[in-house]
Amino acid sequence: MKKVRITVKRIACYRDLIEEYENPIEHACDMKTGQVFIANGWQMPEGFCVSAWDTVSPFVMALAHGAEDFYDGWMKNKKSAMISCNDGFRPVSFLLETIEEKAD
Repeated sequence: MKKVRITVKRIACYRDLIEEYENPIEHACDMKTGQVFIANGWQMPEGFCVSAWDTVSPFVMALAHGAEDFYDGWMKNKKSAMISCNDGFRPVSFLLETIEEKAD
């Protein structure tokens, strides 16, 4: 099984939606742009957001098992995917990339 690098590429924040609909919440998201996690198959990386993992894990698992070319040419790199978490107030975009093991 291959490892998958998960990189936080962008964090959005919709303050108007937060003010109108969300109850006050502390530490809703602790992700930082540029942060990198390494997933080893289905195992969630330490420090990764549980809610975000629910969204990205099917793609991580597919990439870990050799899947590529999601949605017929969607990504320039066939062994990657750009997936956002399901937080409608502050979505985080993650780049998922298969890590190629070097041959000995």
